[in-house]
Parts: sequence; structure tokens; C-alpha cells
Amino acid sequence: MNDTVKVLLIVGFLLVILWNLGSALYYMMVDKGTTKRTVNALTRRIALSVALILIVLLSIWMGWITPHGVGG
Repeated sequence: MNDTVKVLLIVGFLLVILWNLGSALYYMMVDKGTTKRTVNALTRRIALSVALILIVLLSIWMGWITPHGVGG
């Protein structure tokens, strides 16, 4: 797998996570607690965050990506 594809996959996940966080904020401001859309958006954000962490851990374990220290 190309390094660019790996970076785009991670950045894409982060953008979708931020999108869900923003939508939760929007629903919280608009709905005033009358619907469950805020909870659903935050639940999706948590699920995506866990999935991203698991994908990164799997990638490190399979050798697809290699961790490095700060600045190194």
C-alpha cells in the first residue's frame, strides 16, 4: 500500500470524526434536547475513533506502518 493512501485514509477518518463532532454540536444547539440526534452523532464519533485506533494498531502489527519518535 502506498504511503499516500495510508495518510489519506487516516486523514479521511479524522475528517469524518470531526464532521460527526460538529454535527453533534449543531444538533445540540438546534434540537434543545428534544431528539436523540446529538447522542447518535457522538456515538458514531466514538465508534469511528475506536475503529481508527484499531486500524492503526493492526497496521503497526502487520508492518504496514512503522511508528517513529517525535522528530525522528
